[in-house]
Amino acid sequence: MPSSPPAEPFILYAPQPPEAPVVFDSPHSGTEWPANFASSAPQAALLSTWDAFVDELWAHAPAHGATLLAARFPRAFIDVNRAEDDIDPTLLAEPWPTPLATTDYSRRGMGLIRRLALPDMPMYEKPLSVADVEKRIRTLYRPYRRMLKQRLDHLRARHGAVWHVNCHSMKSRGNRMNVDAGKRRPDIVVSDRDGLTAASAFTRWTADWFSNRGFTVKVNDPYRGGDLIVTHGDPSQGRHSIQIEINRALYLDEAAFTRSAGFDALQRDLGAFAAALVTYVKRTNAATLATPT
Repeated sequence: MPSSPPAEPFILYAPQPPEAPVVFDSPHSGTEWPANFASSAPQAALLSTWDAFVDELWAHAPAHGATLLAARFPRAFIDVNRAEDDIDPTLLAEPWPTPLATTDYSRRGMGLIRRLALPDMPMYEKPLSVADVEKRIRTLYRPYRRMLKQRLDHLRARHGAVWHVNCHSMKSRGNRMNVDAGKRRPDIVVSDRDGLTAASAFTRWTADWFSNRGFTVKVNDPYRGGDLIVTHGDPSQGRHSIQIEINRALYLDEAAFTRSAGFDALQRDLGAFAAALVTYVKRTNAATLATPT
């Protein structure tokens, strides 16, 4: 059951006891657009930016002792998987008051504030005010990031280590805004920024679990992981963060943005993964704590 009040820009699903040091977060599955939001992009283009139903796909994780955090707001309104200063200055009506650190995400139209809904399809007819963007950061971005940090810090302090799975979906083929434009994608992509954000054994275990379940899997290709796992992953400090991308063709009618016949089976598989991960974490953590220093 959710444990966060309705006013919060996220839903926090508390783990059923016994609590495990495992957090799943779904930053791109929100659907609550502000009432005064205006975009020049058609609805179908906006929906293409949505990690449709990803929070629902992982809904069984709390039953196994894991925490699940899900954004209520859309990724196309503000993207919490980007750094706060990853802003494309061409989106702004006036200069940003502090230095920006624009990355390739912004240059491809997918920064903190999205410039393009799809290739050559702008999100906005006119530039945004600094005050508008600052409000999005203050009321949506920071509360979500703060809650994720609080949960990870709490579990790290209580259990000595914490495992974080950042949950996403991906189009079955990349478009011109992606590094793999036109290519067919695997069922699952597991990312750890090439070993930076998680122990390699955890990444390998995750990829092997899905492979053994019959899924096609790649590691760090075409996704290496976004800002959330970079921010929270530090395996030397017992903080293991990976990103999991799920091919939408497994569970979604990509044209209609509705659940397909594969949804229920995939949801069961992801629940089984969550249960297996909690067991893996308990075994790994026990072995680490038992190792003499």
